[in-house]
Amino acid sequence: MSQQKITFNVTVRDRTGTGGARETRREGLVPGVLYGGDEAPVAISMKQNKVFSALNSGNLIGSMLKISHKGEKQSVITKDVQFHPVKDMPQHIDFFRVTAKTIIDVEVSILIVGDEESPGLTKGGNINVVRHAIEVKCPAGAIPDNIEVDISKMEIGDSLHESELTFPKGVVPAI
Repeated sequence: MSQQKITFNVTVRDRTGTGGARETRREGLVPGVLYGGDEAPVAISMKQNKVFSALNSGNLIGSMLKISHKGEKQSVITKDVQFHPVKDMPQHIDFFRVTAKTIIDVEVSILIVGDEESPGLTKGGNINVVRHAIEVKCPAGAIPDNIEVDISKMEIGDSLHESELTFPKGVVPAI
């Protein structure tokens, strides 16, 4: 589970829609929406440089984040990030309210280990990775950084299926 927690200090936007979002972007902010839980959706904005640093750290998507507004913090998951088609800058972010026990679907990357000891690879075989990430159901507070796949005993022609993998406690495949 990722130990680096990102906290966004947000402001509530009064204007919504295209005009309000454009005005927010002109001010150097990224518009967004916060929804889910038992509360109503809220239009928010956050500093663009903070969004860039979170995006570059790799912890913006697939991690539990914190949203802070006037000292009140909420736990959220990033549901969607919309990018500008040419500039590749974040245009809008959707956040979903969660608790540490909320069961969510999230995509987790796989990490292949044991390739130095694999008899199939030492004999000249190749690894054909069909899926580089697996969609899993897990508590929002226990999202794994990756799923380890050990191939140290695999021979040429062997295959490994998702049903044969060992998942961390509380994590199950979504499919």
